[in-house]
Amino acid sequence: MLFIVPTPIGNLKDITLRALEALKEVDAVFCEDTRRTVNLLNHFKIQKKLFRYNEHDERSVAAAMAWLRSGKTAALVTDGGSPCISDPGRKLVALARSTGIKVSALPGPSAVIAAAAGSGLPADSFIFLGFLPRSRGKILKTLKAAFTLNKTVIVFESPHRLKKFLAMVREEFGPAITAVIAREISKIYEEWTGGAIDDTISRIEAAGDVKGEAVVLLRPPEKADTEEEEEETGTGSHRRTTDEEEEEAGEQGLS
Repeated sequence: MLFIVPTPIGNLKDITLRALEALKEVDAVFCEDTRRTVNLLNHFKIQKKLFRYNEHDERSVAAAMAWLRSGKTAALVTDGGSPCISDPGRKLVALARSTGIKVSALPGPSAVIAAAAGSGLPADSFIFLGFLPRSRGKILKTLKAAFTLNKTVIVFESPHRLKKFLAMVREEFGPAITAVIAREISKIYEEWTGGAIDDTISRIEAAGDVKGEAVVLLRPPEKADTEEEEEETGTGSHRRTTDEEEEEAGEQGLS
């Protein structure tokens, strides 16, 4: 059996009782970085066999599957947050499920959910894009497609690319975008910066060097109800055509 176990993204007290129970009871822990995971386990006085799991190494994936096929249990963890969400684990989970190995996903710490909840932006539904592609063209193409849905868009961004990314969003999509930046969530220096994108950029620039990975939340300007209805039904363009036809008919004495 494979347990997907979320681990703290900042404060170690964020770990759940179920996560601790799973880590204590499994036969081994598959982890992203053994050094990070051993520190976590030591903090909670848990001794367990550790295996480094590398999603991009077929031998690592095969070794993990061999362990599970032997009937032994394992917990899959990453350096922080939930495995498989912009972190390693998807291949192993898919293989386990396809071969009949039971998989249990535990709820727990998540930077995405914490950022959505604390941003003040609409989060009844949102679009999570994880880490965006590196090229400007692909970034803009992805964001344009996401913004058409008129929902809050959430991405992960590294500290040394954050300012450049915000400037690009401002340049391409204009000042009506709302941008909220959540950094170091659940850590001592947790910081939230947000508002109109120009204000957010000014505050980030004034703060100097950015440290710690950031969760960026972007919200396009709200569309008017009539505009949304016209886009959904296509009635806007039809109505204009009808008006033009009636005007032309009147000029010709046909109405």
